Amino acid sequence: MANPVTSGSDDADRSVLVERIGAVMIITINRPNVRNAVNLAVSVGIGDALAEAEGDRGVWAIVLTGAGDRAFCAGADLKALARGERTISDDPTRAMWGFAGYVNHHISKPTIAAVNGMALGGGTELVLASDLAVAAEEAIFGLPEVKRGIFAGAGGLFRLPAQIPPKVAMSMILTGDPITAAMALELHLVNAVVPQGDVLDTAVDLAERICANSPLAVQHSKRVAKGIIDQRIEAEAAAWDLSAKELKDLMRSSDAQEGPKAFAERRTPVWSAE
Repeated sequence: MANPVTSGSDDADRSVLVERIGAVMIITINRPNVRNAVNLAVSVGIGDALAEAEGDRGVWAIVLTGAGDRAFCAGADLKALARGERTISDDPTRAMWGFAGYVNHHISKPTIAAVNGMALGGGTELVLASDLAVAAEEAIFGLPEVKRGIFAGAGGLFRLPAQIPPKVAMSMILTGDPITAAMALELHLVNAVVPQGDVLDTAVDLAERICANSPLAVQHSKRVAKGIIDQRIEAEAAAWDLSAKELKDLMRSSDAQEGPKAFAERRTPVWSAE
């Protein structure tokens, strides 16, 4: 892999790193101490990097990965949520981009998830939002939100059944149980499974294969294939609206408060169905 040109996000703690290898932009969630969980700084950093990539004629493909060798992304930072912190910016444009500034941020440049470790909750939703994915042999995927009194509100509830067999998707959604990288490959949730140390190189190689083609032809092709019009996918609009309505109702419940609190306190949650 060629030597990258590196820059950080505007955030002081560099929660997101941005590198360039030729025409490929690499975005790294840089919070390995919390398994690359998404907080507000991560959402702003990734979202701004994607916006930069979309406006830069020199960027032809994007790779999203996580720092370290344990986790791609463990989802939302539940401890931050338990403290009452936001994970999505209150800036209107950034807020429209959704979780991690990524899941509803529809750009023309192809995106590849380099899943270097566990991808749970929002981590799996980042994979679902990506055009392609390469996973480490040790990676796991899942939507465990129901175990925490919440649900997968970043597109997972409608994207997972659209991308893998519905019965398998419903099992993952309702039990919260994860699947292995091997199963994800069998289900075509990812394009390749490789040794952990080869994940990023494999994703960059895939990006460079894409970059060997006409960038404009690739971008027009992606927009048609995904139904992107003015950075929106109209076919998903009703599902996003329903997800937002149900999530708003759920977040008023005692269970939604109990789940993150129990997680932060490292105890078994006590559900009340209220």
